[in-house]
Amino acid sequence: QVQLVESGGELVQPGGSLRLSCTVSGRFFSVNAMGWYRQAPGKQRELVATISSSGSTTYSDSVKGRFTISRDNAKNSVYLEMNSLKPEDTAVYYCNANVLRPSGSIRRTYDDWGKGTQVTVSS
Repeated sequence: QVQLVESGGELVQPGGSLRLSCTVSGRFFSVNAMGWYRQAPGKQRELVATISSSGSTTYSDSVKGRFTISRDNAKNSVYLEMNSLKPEDTAVYYCNANVLRPSGSIRRTYDDWGKGTQVTVSS
């Protein structure tokens, strides 16, 4: 069993900053790519940012220049530093990780998800 637990979401004013954290725990061999997604009410879940195990990053155009993704491989954690927040950033933010873990007698990679953390940007 693998668990991803996010934290850091809260209500913040426009222009403010937040830092989200996500830690992978449980029985696994390694964590490959990690990422953050978000889902606003009435909208589909969308990619925010990803980071490879070696540290290469990608960002959606809507957050480029404002958000920074990082990871700590020793802690199996990924972070999302969010600056200059806008009301349109309001969403539930989900952590995603590609995890190598046991599957019977073999090893397989799975895309695992956290339960999400609410970010609300409002005055």
